[in-house]
Amino acid sequence: MIKEIVDVLIIGAGPSGSVAASYLYNKGFKIKVVEKSKFPRFVIGESLLPRCMDHFEEVGLLDCLNDFGFEIKRGARFMKKGKICNFDFSKKHGPGWNWTWQVPRADFDKVLTDELMARGVDIAFEQEVLAVEFYEGGSRSTMKDSSGQISTVQAKYIVDSSGYGRVLPRLLDLEKPSSIPKHTSIFTHVNDKNRPSGQEGTLITFDVVNTETWFWVIPFSNGITSIGFVGPTEYMASFEGSNPEKLRTMLPLSEYYHKRFAEVDFLFDPIVIKNFSKSVKQLYGKGYALTGNSAEFLDPVFSSGVTFATESALLAAKLIGRELRQETVDWDKEYTQYIMSGVNVFATYVKEWYTGDLQKIFFHEPENPEIKKQICAVLAGYVWDQTNPFVKNHHRLVKTVARITDMEKETSERN
Repeated sequence: MIKEIVDVLIIGAGPSGSVAASYLYNKGFKIKVVEKSKFPRFVIGESLLPRCMDHFEEVGLLDCLNDFGFEIKRGARFMKKGKICNFDFSKKHGPGWNWTWQVPRADFDKVLTDELMARGVDIAFEQEVLAVEFYEGGSRSTMKDSSGQISTVQAKYIVDSSGYGRVLPRLLDLEKPSSIPKHTSIFTHVNDKNRPSGQEGTLITFDVVNTETWFWVIPFSNGITSIGFVGPTEYMASFEGSNPEKLRTMLPLSEYYHKRFAEVDFLFDPIVIKNFSKSVKQLYGKGYALTGNSAEFLDPVFSSGVTFATESALLAAKLIGRELRQETVDWDKEYTQYIMSGVNVFATYVKEWYTGDLQKIFFHEPENPEIKKQICAVLAGYVWDQTNPFVKNHHRLVKTVARITDMEKETSERN
């Protein structure tokens, strides 16, 4: 049996694990990253938000990503029954990045891990974590590789960035039901042979079929496009047949995109994920921290997944670094309260999207430029900016503005 001793064990080599690894390695700590998959591998979470650019830049991973040539995302388009709402990240409240990327995650994640390994970071692929035992001063994790070889890693701290693998939530019984309504997604990649030229061919778009069902289109720079539907689990289950048959049957629901994708080949059988929203009882414990989808996953509608993954990973790595240097860390205040304040903002927007209140604001005419700037900053991932009224007062402002738009609509119709 192979035994190793490190300062920090990081479970998962996606963006969350890579950001944590890069920060800790740069600070001189002995780390090891273990990843169950072999890269490159497919994973969902293909649309980023500008906020995560801050994280990649801070840990020295921006240049390698920039060199690859991923599709630049400068905003997002929402469509509903002929109405269009465009958000331009350069026209948002407050400072911050005004662009990011749309990425095939197989390529994106491999760029990150290739860069880290070139620097000397120890990343072991095809390593499944079987068990974790915590004791005073550290932990002992047991892994199995693809050949069945068992190994153990002793670490002072564990960062669980395993995403949907949710290693520690599963092993430590930390799972709890999400407050987000149950939804299901079905998605695939297509060779986008009918992609129009110019900006239209690059736009990430959310086409609203009805209040709770929508279609995503995420074009990549390699000519491939990610497409998928999200809707209430019960509604999605009403479509019969194989997954390819279900998706083919659903495509006409998008009047705008049906012709473009009606005859394209699916590059893999569509994948269905049911009830994808996740939550946990706690974000940290003695000797560990949960980051990204290992902790909370809300909904894909505003593409918040990777940004929460990198935000939480960088913060957890900084706090662990301080603790390893014998500094006092208030994990509840500095980690849980901070991360959850941002999660709660996005949770409000997700919930109000599905009630229809947020859609009323998006598609109301005429637009209110100031309100749009403030909401745009939220959609760019800057959900910790308390100077933004739509962050600070998120729990009531969306409902209030939606009621005002209803009254304005009623007045307009009477006149």
